[in-house]
Amino acid sequence: MEVPLPVPPWASSSFATTILLATALFLVTTTTVLRHGQLQARKRNLLPPPPGPRPWPVIGNLNLLGTLPHRSIHALSARYGPLMSLRFGAFPAVVASSVEVAEVLLKTQDLAYLDRPRMACGKYTVYNYSGMLWSHYGPYWRQLRKLWVTELLSARQLRLTEHVRADELEHEHVLMVTLNVISRMVLGKKYVGEDDDASSAAAATPEEFRWMIEEIFFLNGALHVGDMVPWLSWLDPHGYIGRMKRVAKMFDRFIEHVLREHGERRRREGDAFVPKDMVDLLLQLADDPGGLDVPLDRDGVKASVLELITGGTDTTSVTVEWAMSELLRKPDVLGKVTDEVDRVVGRDRLVVGEGDIPGLPYLAAVVKEATRLHPVVPLLVPRVSRERTTVAGYDVPAGTRVLVNVWAIGRDAAVWGDDAGEFRPERFLAGSKMSKVDVKGQDMELLPFGAGRRMCPANGLGLRMVQLVLANMVHGYAWRLPGGMAPEELGMEEKFGISVSRMHQLKAIPEPRLPDHVYFGP
Repeated sequence: MEVPLPVPPWASSSFATTILLATALFLVTTTTVLRHGQLQARKRNLLPPPPGPRPWPVIGNLNLLGTLPHRSIHALSARYGPLMSLRFGAFPAVVASSVEVAEVLLKTQDLAYLDRPRMACGKYTVYNYSGMLWSHYGPYWRQLRKLWVTELLSARQLRLTEHVRADELEHEHVLMVTLNVISRMVLGKKYVGEDDDASSAAAATPEEFRWMIEEIFFLNGALHVGDMVPWLSWLDPHGYIGRMKRVAKMFDRFIEHVLREHGERRRREGDAFVPKDMVDLLLQLADDPGGLDVPLDRDGVKASVLELITGGTDTTSVTVEWAMSELLRKPDVLGKVTDEVDRVVGRDRLVVGEGDIPGLPYLAAVVKEATRLHPVVPLLVPRVSRERTTVAGYDVPAGTRVLVNVWAIGRDAAVWGDDAGEFRPERFLAGSKMSKVDVKGQDMELLPFGAGRRMCPANGLGLRMVQLVLANMVHGYAWRLPGGMAPEELGMEEKFGISVSRMHQLKAIPEPRLPDHVYFGP
């Protein structure tokens, strides 16, 4: 099933009519409130807000956002500067589009920008904000992050599950590779399409599960009218709330099935029970919360499982797909990656292992360059300021929504040079200006996983998976575009959601390139 293309809420005639009526009704009130606010600011002698386009009553600047908001906002920031004010309906927002401003928001003053906006997607698809992604900063969020970092995704856990990743690397379908790896790490086995559970009513086919993942990522990035104009929250002109409830119900049925199976094994084994996967660890902590600051209830467990599955699957497959797209458009770069893998792995072994990755610097440069040009979350997940702050000489009040346009930063000619729009992995090789720039949140030039306390805690696993999958794809097979398509003819159009994927799924034809015995044995 295909996910419908994102359509801005303001594009529909019904929504436009409602907004026109609302504008007429509230114009005088809004103008009065704005004037009152300006007078109060003058009295308090506050710094000015960042520059930005004049907002319309009710809708603010939503009329300036297209179907690809990161690109629309980038164009606006070229006019108004690296720290820009916008208004999303009833809510003020600021957007950072430079390394310097991003460093202030994500590092220097990180503690002031740790909350999340209360949006419909967090309520309906992530168990009423019970996961780490949409929950506010506080004891509960800190505990979840600690669990992810020290238990679920620790270096020890990644070492223990290395064999899982090695087992799944011979698949040619990127999403199924990542889904199977994440399923076995999180759930203990493959629940989608292959094992006995595939026949269960609670399980899903690979196609259905792919649709569920794409749907939840689209809906977590969709602009629902009630998220921006709360008094219009009863409106759902594009049916987003209905779609959120539907996909949430499907995931809940699946996750409940998984939890019941794990619970039954724990009861059968009694005192001999030993956790074998992340679900076991979460259930054990929920039932025996002695070391927890805040109890972890069943919704918290389910929200964590949901985020681990969807986040680990979607972000990896999307990044690999963008990287392969760029390689297919640049056959010379693909040849360099292939030659490097051949030198390190040789032509008598099929699977590239995790131990091979440190010896593949050009592959690492390709992955960095792909994440620079195609960050999976180009605006990062929005934050909310917890207190009034000053940024670059401007006033940012408490309650302001904060966006960081890492897509724009990755194309900043002042940082990356005049060829910032070109795919050139050599810029990250030893001896080059950007050779020391990494994706671990310390270098503001490259932020595919974010930075600061809200940085994605699965960055280590995500980077490892992208490198492994990409290395195995180029090592085991020679790739060509179908139908005699020339490299420059490959489209690179985007589809917006909380992650930005290709508009059309990449299709390429693999051909064995190693000796026959490597694939079939002696």
